[in-house]
Amino acid sequence: MTRIFSGVKPTGHLTLGNYLGAVRRWTEVDQHAADALFCVVDLHALTVDHDPARVRRLSRQAATLLLAAGLDPALCTVFVQSHVDEHARLSYLLECVATDGEMRRMIQYKEKSVRERARGGSVRLSLLTYPVLMAADILAYGTDDVPVGDDQTQHVELARDLAVRFNQRYGHTFVVPRAVRPQVAARVMSLQDPLAKMGKSEDVGPGIVYLLDEPDAVRKKVARAVTDSGRDVVYDREERPGVANLLEILAACTDGEPEKLAAAYGSYGALKRDVAEAVVEVLRPVRERHRELCADPGYLEGVLRAGAERAREVARPRVDAAYRAIGLLPAG
Repeated sequence: MTRIFSGVKPTGHLTLGNYLGAVRRWTEVDQHAADALFCVVDLHALTVDHDPARVRRLSRQAATLLLAAGLDPALCTVFVQSHVDEHARLSYLLECVATDGEMRRMIQYKEKSVRERARGGSVRLSLLTYPVLMAADILAYGTDDVPVGDDQTQHVELARDLAVRFNQRYGHTFVVPRAVRPQVAARVMSLQDPLAKMGKSEDVGPGIVYLLDEPDAVRKKVARAVTDSGRDVVYDREERPGVANLLEILAACTDGEPEKLAAAYGSYGALKRDVAEAVVEVLRPVRERHRELCADPGYLEGVLRAGAERAREVARPRVDAAYRAIGLLPAG
């Protein structure tokens, strides 16, 4: 059975973009079709300045929302990265295989380090090396497919390169993974900047719809969404990105097609009203289930404990084999 690994980073509240772009497919397709592991990658949240209490709070919230969205612990493995030591153990070995040049060519490192310096902060070493930790996340489990968007493809390519290099130098140890771009995943852009992805790392913003936003907040954000010059509703991502983003969100929420949906509208106002209601309805069951899960914190703790145990069972033999292959003495 194909093995899939994917994760979410607890650096902000999960958004509509996270749900339509990844999580919904995990719940509807991946957990049924593969041996799937889904992880809250909390160690990745430490690569920049952070509030420890907030990381813990967002990690719990992210795990709860994954379950509320429909991940079933009877079908897949849901766990927290730091609960499984094999991630950190393997990351150091892969640092001994990766090169400084590879790390400094990572696009996200270049972008994030510039932003960090612009804020007057120092750039942590972990920001440079976290793609190796991401490679360890993937390779520890013998992952075949990694569902990713365009912004993470380079990191999966690094994981592939490190797997091949390790196998050639020290003997076959790792499965060489593939980056998979799900065909049905939606690309959701900011409501205020339709050229930028709706990202969860921003704390606040009228351009971001969060999974736990109240219906009135969703309606207000969609009503204020940036559109384009002109009055007619047409689907043209290059020339009319604002309207195109609204049509793509509506299409993702209603299983429609943006081009066909555009023909049904004569004004931006009517389109925004329908988009807002479609988003409210898509998020309603997630919010309701999240509320139920929060009332039973012991359930989440049990799921994460069992998930970590299963993840360790899968990862430990391969990581132990990597330790032997690279030349380390086995523990007594």
